[in-house]
Amino acid sequence: MQPTRRAFLAAAAAAALGACTGPDPTPSDRTSGAATAPTSPAGPAPAATPRPPAPARARGPARAVFSGPRTGRQVALTFHGSGDPALVRQLLDVAAQAGAPISVFVVGRWLEAHPDLAGRILAGGHELDNHTYTHPVLGQVPRPGVAAEIRRCRDVLTWLTGSGGRYFRPSGMTAPTPMVLAEAGAAGYPLVVGFDVDPHDYADPGADAIATRVTAALRAGSIVSLHTGHAGTVAALPRILTALRTRGLQPVTLRDLLRGGPSAP
Repeated sequence: MQPTRRAFLAAAAAAALGACTGPDPTPSDRTSGAATAPTSPAGPAPAATPRPPAPARARGPARAVFSGPRTGRQVALTFHGSGDPALVRQLLDVAAQAGAPISVFVVGRWLEAHPDLAGRILAGGHELDNHTYTHPVLGQVPRPGVAAEIRRCRDVLTWLTGSGGRYFRPSGMTAPTPMVLAEAGAAGYPLVVGFDVDPHDYADPGADAIATRVTAALRAGSIVSLHTGHAGTVAALPRILTALRTRGLQPVTLRDLLRGGPSAP
């Protein structure tokens, strides 16, 4: 008999460890520790019949990448996915109006609480990837907790979408440690994706500052780090898109950017 959704989540909870952070953490309020037990998702279940994820095949350590090829004209706008769902929907509306695909590194516990957003993001031609389950400062978490953070987010993504996503981004650090790379690879992620443009929008400096900081640093191959759930970021996005297109740059998903060959720092 196929396992029920409740049985799957209960099994995931039994395998996980320790304390966690809030749903929309910033550098000032992140805490360390392993993942806690998931709560029952709010909202409708996914349209497709959910399936428990298949175990990931053991792999070697992931590689860290921070930008795409500098020889093309593509850039990737990536978002740390958490926060007020209403603001997330506004941001998706802006992206849809501009015809701009984005890549969302989602916090697993947050997506579990708002499962309808998984379908909304993918239906817009966007990408969903792994940003840990509770968003701790991953460098302060012991190895078993790191493994649990990566795998639990992967399992939520698989449960809701049928895929654990292509890429992993660690929380609370700008460059992954060898241990994080090893655990990401073991969980099935060949690439850990960083960024080379960071406007610190999570600090809410305002739309003008966010747009100015992004456009000042943006160049071909850039991977931009932004955050959902922040009004200033939503307001800045149209200006960012206008600026990059004025320069002849094209917004694409990470998959399309990195298929041309990722770059190390």
